[in-house]
Amino acid sequence: MAAKREPLSCWLVSEGRVLASANLANTRSTRRRGLIGVGHVENPLVLSPCKWIHTVGTRIDLDVAYLDAEGVVIKMIRVAPMRFTTPVRGAHQVIEAAEGSFERWNLRLGDRVEVRGQ
Repeated sequence: MAAKREPLSCWLVSEGRVLASANLANTRSTRRRGLIGVGHVENPLVLSPCKWIHTVGTRIDLDVAYLDAEGVVIKMIRVAPMRFTTPVRGAHQVIEAAEGSFERWNLRLGDRVEVRGQ
């Protein structure tokens, strides 16, 4: 039986300030599992590589940011449970966070986010 893989711990940093401690899903199994079944998001999840997400199996609204290969935020949306998004051209990574996180972080389109510790 194969060992269960868990997302790696990392930090989200923008313009020298730490936004949050996060989890990095960078394997097929961790990306596939994502936030399915989670009722509360303690730490944001970074999916890498990733161009689109779905919220089938989630129970909460998510803030979702799409980052290009340089970590620049190219799209931000809020996604309700049981939804599919369309692929975002130029996206390389996706951050999924609890609803309201981006507002608290003051995250905006065009900001650069570094995923440290990956």
